Amino acid sequence: MEPATPSRPAATGFIYDDRYLQHVIYAQHPESPERLRAVIRRLTGAGLIDHLTALPLLDDAASYLPLVHTAEHIRRIRAIPLSGKIAELSVAGALGGVRAVCEGSVTNAFCAIRPPGHHATDTGREEGFCYFNNIAIAARYAQKVHGIGRVLIIDWDFHHGNGTESAFYDDPTVLFFSTHNQRYYPGTGSPQHRGKGPGLGFNINVHLGCGAGDDEIFAAWREHLFPAVDAFKPELVLISAGFDSRQDDPLGCFDITDEGYTRLTREAMRLAREHCGGRLVSILEGGYNTEGLASAVETHVRTLLDG
Repeated sequence: MEPATPSRPAATGFIYDDRYLQHVIYAQHPESPERLRAVIRRLTGAGLIDHLTALPLLDDAASYLPLVHTAEHIRRIRAIPLSGKIAELSVAGALGGVRAVCEGSVTNAFCAIRPPGHHATDTGREEGFCYFNNIAIAARYAQKVHGIGRVLIIDWDFHHGNGTESAFYDDPTVLFFSTHNQRYYPGTGSPQHRGKGPGLGFNINVHLGCGAGDDEIFAAWREHLFPAVDAFKPELVLISAGFDSRQDDPLGCFDITDEGYTRLTREAMRLAREHCGGRLVSILEGGYNTEGLASAVETHVRTLLDG
């Protein structure tokens, strides 16, 4: 399909819902409600909230869960008291962002949602703090409902998005690109795993060692991502925006700075402009130093707003 021209002037959409704060795995768990509280405080204090376009969650998100997950997985997750429902709302947030971008009401969007999703497969339980694979469902939703053919998923979380890889491993319509440290949870993400069958070459894993910072991740993008995207020509860009790759994160060992996230965001936006009319949706994944997370999100959102 041809890139759509947004029906309104360039704008950045924002997904958030107070109900996301109700999800608690256990007291003092690193994936805590304080993560989003810190993000909202920072965006409000920086004056960015007033410049964002608030977007509604998708009402019927449940009907799209089977695009990625089995009926048994869905049943078991929904049976988890409270957290199962919030996990479904997290999917609804991601789909609301995709709907707005694909319909052209905004150019790009940031989804401040939790729980995260990129580790979720079909075990019927929480995996790596994830329940439903928000970004994988969002990609399938974009294809099924909005006629998007080719989706690029960029995953810059410190941890490999094994659930996302699994969802599209044999699929040439989704290009999955991940930078991560494969020696940490979940222990997947070997660069030798490049997809299979018709999906061979559409799964790109780049392992980065501890201490990797801005220069190392940019080099990975230049060498592996840019040429693949130019050949793939995506119609929508999705980001698994995990900020546990930031310096000083308690669950990571990378050294990416806020300035680094500015550049990553600009490059992702450039790819979206060149190939798909700017259509980009960023979906929050990890980030467990709450103030560091908030700082990185502020940088990321400010860059999205700057266009």
